[in-house]
Amino acid sequence: FLTKTTKERMRQQSNFSTLCRGRITPKELNHEMVVKFMESVEQFERIINDTGYIKLRRLTDDEIVGTETTSGIIERYMSLSMGEVNCLEDIDLSAKEMRIGDKMLCLHTLSDTEDLPGKVSTDNRYERLSTDRSDCRLSFASPVGLLLPCNHIYNQYVLIDDHDENLARFEKTARNMNSLSKYSRSNSINKEWIDRYLNEAHSYSLTSVRCHCNIMAWSDDAEELRRIKNDVGGQLATMGCMPRHNTIDCPTLFWAAMPGNEADFPAEESFYTFIEPAVCFFTAETNYRSSLSPFGIKMVDRLTGKPIHLDISDEPMKRGITTNRNKFILGPSGSGKSFFTNHLVRQYYEQNAHVLLIDTGNSYEGLCNLIHNRTHGEDGVYYTYTEDNPISFNPFYTDDGVFDVEKKDSIKTLLLTLWKSEDDRVTKTESGELGSALSMFIDKMKSDRNIVPCFNSFYEFMRDEYRDEMANRPIPIYKQDFDIDNFLTTLRQYYHGGRFDFLLNSKENIDLLNK
Repeated sequence: FLTKTTKERMRQQSNFSTLCRGRITPKELNHEMVVKFMESVEQFERIINDTGYIKLRRLTDDEIVGTETTSGIIERYMSLSMGEVNCLEDIDLSAKEMRIGDKMLCLHTLSDTEDLPGKVSTDNRYERLSTDRSDCRLSFASPVGLLLPCNHIYNQYVLIDDHDENLARFEKTARNMNSLSKYSRSNSINKEWIDRYLNEAHSYSLTSVRCHCNIMAWSDDAEELRRIKNDVGGQLATMGCMPRHNTIDCPTLFWAAMPGNEADFPAEESFYTFIEPAVCFFTAETNYRSSLSPFGIKMVDRLTGKPIHLDISDEPMKRGITTNRNKFILGPSGSGKSFFTNHLVRQYYEQNAHVLLIDTGNSYEGLCNLIHNRTHGEDGVYYTYTEDNPISFNPFYTDDGVFDVEKKDSIKTLLLTLWKSEDDRVTKTESGELGSALSMFIDKMKSDRNIVPCFNSFYEFMRDEYRDEMANRPIPIYKQDFDIDNFLTTLRQYYHGGRFDFLLNSKENIDLLNK
């Protein structure tokens, strides 16, 4: 929430909250100030959106205050509920505790530099999901964000004052401390700290701001609330902070955190710092949310175990995160790579995706049999290699007898791969001649139904007819351009009687290109 207020209002303490007075809007706020504020907000929105990492959009009036049938964000906040609010609840403010309906609040604050760690950073290593060779980095404030396992709101404030006025006041305070240094050593030490702050501000052109963070947790059970207090204190301690359980200012801080009411923040609860350290206290993680894409797979949030719908194929392409759909599944033995792939493949198949798996460990035979039985043999076809039944196919066979350019090219590429070794260069003449031979053979096969479409027939065509056709051409073809004898000798092992004569001459007419 971006909130515009006045200089005087920024200095007001908790005893001057709108909880204690009638008029809410400051008199100093006029039309001109509002226009300038809106221009600043629009510029801020444009800068954030241009980064591509975060997208901001302005909430509508209905989303803020609600309608007759739906609850707005203010109504949900006032009842501490993320769902639809069907019943208004009393707010009880007493010296002991604050209560909203049955929910009892406990509040921990970071409002004094004495409570903060000596150093802050943008992110920290999360040990539970890190290994010796890899880091899982989470934001510095993640222990009080998603890693805090209770109902809570984490509020962060950055209050931008008049920078020059702040520094001038610190200069004056430093001089006073210096004058009183003989009376108390703490005065001279404080003077040194103020000097360091001023030196940082002037040396690096840093903006002086005030900051405040608080964790507002609740429960309707007193015993559970005691456990929550300990949890919040423990998580703050892991950040290097001193946990401070605040009971006095709980109502005013709850009131100030109401959406749009940040200007009612009590000034005495903030500490001075710079913008850079202040934003280190922001949480960068959000709850996992189901993708809006209709295509995807079911996964679970690993922190809570809640099921979510995730699109790792189409949505990343549309958002420009990646330019292809390749996936790389990495993990040690027994970590669940095959289990995940089975899960992925099954869900993709059920969403009408075409799936071709090349498997060396029979990890997907069970899934194939399941689909095969369910579809009565139409899908889930499993080809496997054994000595008695070696895997084979027939690139020259099609169900409809149609050979388009793509299929011709794929057959030509297959033949060139079998003929040439990896370091041999394929010339344009060799590629062209083989393509011409293939076209002639296919034309002959279409006109003569007695020709069995297989590699044996193509080999005999090359050996007998195409060799004669080459010899009778007016422009001779030399061996160095296209050595048909070398081609026939190399591919002899795939012809009838050769070592691999089964590979390209499937009798079952298996059309792998169509499958």
